[in-house]
Amino acid sequence: MKTIFFGRRIEPACSYCELGRPTRDGQMILCKKNGVVAPCFSCRRFVYAPLKRRPSRIQTLPEFSKEDFEL
Repeated sequence: MKTIFFGRRIEPACSYCELGRPTRDGQMILCKKNGVVAPCFSCRRFVYAPLKRRPSRIQTLPEFSKEDFEL
């Protein structure tokens, strides 16, 4: 079973574009085509790079004790 983390429809954004790199402070994106842009900006040259996406935090599992597993 294949897990889809971000859904089938991905909205373009420079923060996960192949042409963009984050600045040192992480607030802006350095685009090879448009220069310094906002992370949510996108242009027609958007190339999706799935490895740049950050999945949201997975909820932690509840704490169990030994008594929870006794019959």
